[in-house]
Amino acid sequence: MKRIITLALLLFIMGSATEAYSQSWLNKLGKKVEEKAKRKVEEKTEKAVDKAFDKAEDAVTGKGKDQKGETANTAGTADADGQVAEAGGQQQKKSAQMSWNKFDFVAGDEIIFEDNVTNEQMGEFPSQWDLIKGNAEIVEVDGMKAIQLDLNTEICPLMKDMSSYLPEKFTIEFDYYGGEKYDDVNGPAKLILKDENNSDIFTTCIQRNVSTHNFDIRFRTPNNEERRSNPVDGLVNLGGPGWHHFSLSFNKRALKCYTNETRICALPNVKQPVKLVVQCTFRYKALYIRNIRIAQGAVPLYDRMMSDGKFITYGITFDVGKSVIKPESMGEINRIVQLMTENPDLKFSVEGHTDATGNAASNQTLSEQRSAAIVAKLVELGITQDRLTSVGKGQNSPIADNSTDEGRAKNRRVEFVKQ
Repeated sequence: MKRIITLALLLFIMGSATEAYSQSWLNKLGKKVEEKAKRKVEEKTEKAVDKAFDKAEDAVTGKGKDQKGETANTAGTADADGQVAEAGGQQQKKSAQMSWNKFDFVAGDEIIFEDNVTNEQMGEFPSQWDLIKGNAEIVEVDGMKAIQLDLNTEICPLMKDMSSYLPEKFTIEFDYYGGEKYDDVNGPAKLILKDENNSDIFTTCIQRNVSTHNFDIRFRTPNNEERRSNPVDGLVNLGGPGWHHFSLSFNKRALKCYTNETRICALPNVKQPVKLVVQCTFRYKALYIRNIRIAQGAVPLYDRMMSDGKFITYGITFDVGKSVIKPESMGEINRIVQLMTENPDLKFSVEGHTDATGNAASNQTLSEQRSAAIVAKLVELGITQDRLTSVGKGQNSPIADNSTDEGRAKNRRVEFVKQ
């Protein structure tokens, strides 16, 4: 009898335990189902948000308006050789376009030095430069002429006053070829700004490798204190092998410099430099540069317009012989958009000018296409069409001597004439 009672108690306890376990298992299953459903809702929500952001970004970049791709007159995009686009397709190009749209560099108004090396002889030392040490010559890289600087080479612009030619406000721009492997053994190529005593005021790397790297930035304050800085955005992605754009602005102690669309430093207190040196310290590799320009710092657009009834800009540049606006023009274009947004009554005739190189009829057509491309870009960025007209002037209205590189550079301009 005791055995029967004991067995019954055991069965009762086991049944209770099974029921409790089953209930616990059901509770866990319910929570898992609930969590899974929640995850699905979150995934759908995230996709919907991504889709909404994609549509908004397409509206800004103009994607979708022409499914066949960019036309020759579309402004502010990577050029045909993929200068600013990373490998990987349309998404990378779209991201690069958005970055360039935020680019805030503005080129100077008065050109001090210009060398696009197109008229140089292959194998010769570049005629507009002076050699400090080493060896430099004109070569061809990716079908374009460039200045090659060999190991331990330093060059500087050939100026009338070699001791001091940089004003208190200036900009420096050039293209450099990235693609050579860099490691800790091989030193970087550098841009150096010097003072009246030939001491280094500012140095930064202008070439290392094809992926991400940090720039070694060193500078001196007006009190001659030596300091170092890291890039504003940390590691900089050069976007792969090919031509890249370097730009620098100096404004009464404040210095900024950029590689492509990325700002690599913003220094508020730098000693006034007076001259420029480009240096190559690679042990096994050369440095290649082209399209070098030094200009006096930009005057506010509104001040120039009110003084002269127009303003001339050299900050909007194009591929050679084309009406494709270069991405680095976005700083100036954004500044014009801001001017017209803040002054809604302003109307402009956008007039394109060329130098006298080439055929006059072709230059006329090219100037018309370029002015139309600028108007199209401004309209894309929110300026109404009725406030803008485009006019091509060709080579008929030079303001400088077409026999020199600087003179031709001054003649290749865009004028915004107040209506």
